[in-house]
Amino acid sequence: MLAIGTFTMAISQAQVIDDALRLSSGDIKGTARFKSMSGAFGALGGDLSAISVNPAGSAVFTSSYASFSLGVESNKNDTNYFNGIDNSSNSSFNLNQGGGVFVFKNTDTNSLWKKFSLGINYDISKNYDDDWRANGTGNTSIAQYFLANAQGLRLDEISESDEITTSQAYGKIGSAYGYQNQQAFLGYDSYILEPDTYDDDNTGYSSNILGNSFKQDYVYAATGYNGKISFNAATQYGDNAYFGLNLNSHFLNYERFTSFYETNSNSGSQVKEVLFDNTLLTNGSGFSFQLGGIFKLTNELRAGLTYDSPTWMSIQDETTQYLETLVTDDTNGDFYQIVDPNIVNVFDSYRLQTPSKVTGSLAYVFGTKGLISFDYSRRDYSKTKFKPTSDSYYNEQNTIMKNTLTAASTYKIGAEYKVKQLSFRGGYRLEESPYANKNKIGDLTGYSLGLGYNFGNTNLDLSYNSSKQDRNQQLFNSGLTDAVAIDNKNSNITLTLGFKI
Repeated sequence: MLAIGTFTMAISQAQVIDDALRLSSGDIKGTARFKSMSGAFGALGGDLSAISVNPAGSAVFTSSYASFSLGVESNKNDTNYFNGIDNSSNSSFNLNQGGGVFVFKNTDTNSLWKKFSLGINYDISKNYDDDWRANGTGNTSIAQYFLANAQGLRLDEISESDEITTSQAYGKIGSAYGYQNQQAFLGYDSYILEPDTYDDDNTGYSSNILGNSFKQDYVYAATGYNGKISFNAATQYGDNAYFGLNLNSHFLNYERFTSFYETNSNSGSQVKEVLFDNTLLTNGSGFSFQLGGIFKLTNELRAGLTYDSPTWMSIQDETTQYLETLVTDDTNGDFYQIVDPNIVNVFDSYRLQTPSKVTGSLAYVFGTKGLISFDYSRRDYSKTKFKPTSDSYYNEQNTIMKNTLTAASTYKIGAEYKVKQLSFRGGYRLEESPYANKNKIGDLTGYSLGLGYNFGNTNLDLSYNSSKQDRNQQLFNSGLTDAVAIDNKNSNITLTLGFKI
């Protein structure tokens, strides 16, 4: 879509719970060894992606080390919308991880501080590449979305004189009144909405789309990533304790395009077709820190404990919209009404604070033959917050999140068995839904497999991960709130090259 104008809007658009969870959630990304054991590395260390679980893990390295990881990720979505069945899939290729750690051994043999490590590591936390399609015959029209935004607003706050262009009207209304008024303007200018009267102070509206049977087709396409760079420092104290700190720089880019198409042949409907396109571009950056420790309880048994601080993100959104309707007019015949503002709405930045997390870990090492490890994490998603809290809309969303989201646990188990230079690995994970009502988003389950070969100073690792999760996703956040049932299956293959430096 060609945008010929840009308007900065001080009034926020409708950020909702799904936006907060999408921008704050992560996944198991990183090195192939880390992924092949489902990320259960909190008590182990000795892997660059393990630093993202427990920063003390870099002090476990016996020498300086670097690694780089490439991955291919695939998404498959099966959708059900009013018994309309569809499926889609997509794949993407990414640099999942890259970094190194430098180990400095203490030459003072009398000191209990045995060694220090400094590291830097890049990980993709979440890949947003995803697309799906839903189609079916619903009983609620898209008109309800525009009505929900228009009711209670003055007519002169959602309309402009015919002397100015659509772009000028859309931009002027957005700058003066905000995103909600823009949505009402789109509905009014496309003939979907009919005001009760044409007085400026009118606040009541009805729909020119009648009936209860509507053929609907919705397309969703997204791309982008959420990643972080970790600056790590760790130390070994004595023979059995390791402590570490991560300072994390977060960055995100998310792009989404949705297209909604509706037709009806209902008697009395003046509007027979609606095409409504929306694009969203989100960019952000943020900061978090982690504190962790690993302890050798015996020669075989190890324990780990990590605290992840909240992530403090600064985010900015940009949107564009396009609306087209087929209108039936007894006098002039059928005609298409196109409302194409050609405007990019640039919204003032806002802040998002994700909840903190605590992880406890245990691992049992069978000498040089292998190991088994377990991680347990807990995060209270109800403490997610939009800021500034002085904004009444953000306060309202924070209250909704407090009442809707809940504390969720994550369980990870991984194992490794070595035969000379060859390693066989596997893992399983369960991530509980962040919603108190799991009908919105269900639990995520996944498994992993992997192989590794140690050439001495170099190692090559390969992993395969698969996970699945069901969710019900609303098409719009108001009016037309019917949900699409989505069965998502995600899989990825990762290859890592690691070497001593």
